[in-house]
Amino acid sequence: MKEQINIFFQNSMFAGVTLSLLAYIAGSLLKKKFKLGVFNPLLISIVISIGVLVAGDIDYEVYNEGAKYLSYLLTPATVCLAIPLYEQWELLKKNVKAVVAGLVAGVITSITTVFVLSLIMGLSHEEYVTLLPKSITTAIGMGVSEELGGYVTITVAVIIVTGVLGNIMGELVCKIFKINEPISKGLAFGSASHAIGTAKAMEIGEIEGAMSSLAIAVSGILTVLFATVYSGFIK
Repeated sequence: MKEQINIFFQNSMFAGVTLSLLAYIAGSLLKKKFKLGVFNPLLISIVISIGVLVAGDIDYEVYNEGAKYLSYLLTPATVCLAIPLYEQWELLKKNVKAVVAGLVAGVITSITTVFVLSLIMGLSHEEYVTLLPKSITTAIGMGVSEELGGYVTITVAVIIVTGVLGNIMGELVCKIFKINEPISKGLAFGSASHAIGTAKAMEIGEIEGAMSSLAIAVSGILTVLFATVYSGFIK
């Protein structure tokens, strides 16, 4: 059985993308049925995909050869998040100072936390810069990690984990600290957990989704700038 699965993935051009989509659908159905944050569709799809690859003893390269087509949609999907922002343009202009201050604070907090924890844990330069872009979208984070000399594949994994955790725990954190302002909640989701957090922000409300969409783009740009400076703090 294991050998048959392996042969199927090697010979099928779309085996990887099919597995990814079916796993995501399974996650979506679980989330719809149980309505619990832990059943995040992306998290479930990752677990199922890894389980299939391990069970079938399938190399990642073989799987990715058929799943790479999904990656082509990553950048245009991120760009499409500008639509809800456009719909809330007037609200953004009225609160532009608070928005800018919030985004700068969010980015600095994120990378400073990585810096402090890296010092405590004694991480090397390569390991440190791998974690710096953890809170920005994969499309930008991969480039930042590669440019700074990090491990790109680990960066992708860290970005996904950060996004999933933000999606699952973000609303609870806002309730604990009594953050009720829609703009603040949206900026928090977007700057801390990029597109995956934005998906949750859109579920909460239109303003939250729009501000989170803005946070993805601006946080990505700010992280590129600050990460370049911070990367020299650990040699």
